[in-house]
Amino acid sequence: MLDAIIILSFILAAAGVGFYSIELLPNGTLDRVTNLEALRLVVAVFAAIIGGAVGLSFQATYRRLEAQVKDMPLEVILTRAIGLVIGLLLANLMLAPLFLLPIPTDFSFIKPLVAVVGSIILAVTGMNLADTHGRGLLRFINPNTVETMVVEGTLKPANTKVLDTSCIIDGRIEALLETGFLEGQIIVPQFVLQELQQVADASKDQKRVRGRRGLDILNRIKEAYPDRILINPADYEDISTVDAKLVRFAQEISGTLLTNDYNLSKVASVQKVPVLNVNDLVNAVRPTYLPGDNLDLKILKEGKEPSQGIGYLDDGTMVVVEEGSAYVGGEVRVVVTSALQTSAGRMIFAKPQASALA
Repeated sequence: MLDAIIILSFILAAAGVGFYSIELLPNGTLDRVTNLEALRLVVAVFAAIIGGAVGLSFQATYRRLEAQVKDMPLEVILTRAIGLVIGLLLANLMLAPLFLLPIPTDFSFIKPLVAVVGSIILAVTGMNLADTHGRGLLRFINPNTVETMVVEGTLKPANTKVLDTSCIIDGRIEALLETGFLEGQIIVPQFVLQELQQVADASKDQKRVRGRRGLDILNRIKEAYPDRILINPADYEDISTVDAKLVRFAQEISGTLLTNDYNLSKVASVQKVPVLNVNDLVNAVRPTYLPGDNLDLKILKEGKEPSQGIGYLDDGTMVVVEEGSAYVGGEVRVVVTSALQTSAGRMIFAKPQASALA
């Protein structure tokens, strides 16, 4: 209905302009016209056709803008509106002295022209500055404002998580969401999505497979949790690395960075950004085995020493079994003798139960 009203309005306006525009013709021209009303109708029809074409173009442009505004986060709409208002206020303050200047009558058109052009320039400048610093402005006014409006759209605070590329490719984020241990809204910045696409388009097969796997995982969790996963268009052209952009974005929205990158975790912690490292979580929930505990373990291969056998727990922890080479390919009950935490992970040492009891 609105589309029809827009197009019809342009047609009627153009037809009216065309109908009365012949009055602008020179008198000598009108004197040679035998049927003035017919000329009015012809001009009005042609003007209506042109008005319909302009109306269609305007309607299509309006619908595109409407779709962009609907997809735009509330945070961006608010910051741009604030930037627009500030820009127009500055334009009025800066251009007001112009109307006090004595300008000759022949050049009086300069005043409104400069006022309109200056207002447009400052309004656009204000919106551009709002895109860059608007989130910081809202956060300065109220530390919970940006987080609340980006994440929930209400005045209810939320524990926002910012997801990085390594965490998406890793895949364990999907299991954390399924189990319900990860609460709050999860934001995937646009620059993270771009980096994930670059990995998926890489020339190396292994890297390309990891990138495509990450995209598949992101699509699955977005379909499973459409209200919790948000793609945010934020970007920082003055920052070159994705890690630095992640830290900056998490700072601006007072969010928590979700990653499994050790170096990124340390850098974010130094800059006072809360970090949830998936690897730390996995290590924290691994079962603790003390000397004397019994395990049912399948011996998969021989160890470095001739008598050793190697097996793995369900969480990937390696178990070195002394005198276990004879059980390769089979399952044996072992007794834990000690455990060792290394930079590569945890390692458990054990002996077959029969040997330990002997």
